[in-house]
Amino acid sequence: MGRKALMIIAFEHFRDEEYAEPKKVLEDAGFAVTTASVKTGTAKGKYGMEAPVDIALKDVKAEDYDTVVFVGGPGSHGYFNDPAAQAIAREAHDAGKIVAAICAAPSILANAGLLKGRAATGFPDQGPNLKAKGARFTGRGLEIDGNIITADGPAHAGEFGEAIVKGVNWVGGWTASDGK
Repeated sequence: MGRKALMIIAFEHFRDEEYAEPKKVLEDAGFAVTTASVKTGTAKGKYGMEAPVDIALKDVKAEDYDTVVFVGGPGSHGYFNDPAAQAIAREAHDAGKIVAAICAAPSILANAGLLKGRAATGFPDQGPNLKAKGARFTGRGLEIDGNIITADGPAHAGEFGEAIVKGVNWVGGWTASDGK
């Protein structure tokens, strides 16, 4: 049975490479990648990349995916306080799935209450919000704390994708006999 990843992007101004690079890593590892946004159609990145949106956020069921990935960029700010985005993040987290966010998008996780007491990173301008919501903001390129993976931006997009694949494989590798 193949792994499934959900990538959530802004309909306008998602960060092109933060979507494209992890998506390629996930697909190369055999994941079926579904792209979500506020509506279906063709989303447009900050630098002009076009991405077909498969599903609207309101129709997403986190349980259908092995990982939920929030892509950054200026458009991601629209999800910081979005109830649907936060609900998806919480549902995936509560189910023990890998929840990942890059660049500005870790603020979605922070605002959903998922980063309290956790090591996290993100674009530097998000540091104050992550700290205010209880995260231990490190400012590093990549952070992994339990089932939450965060990255600071485009320079670490590929490594971010690789960490998601490893995380899902690790979580997915447990069986009842492992005591989990």
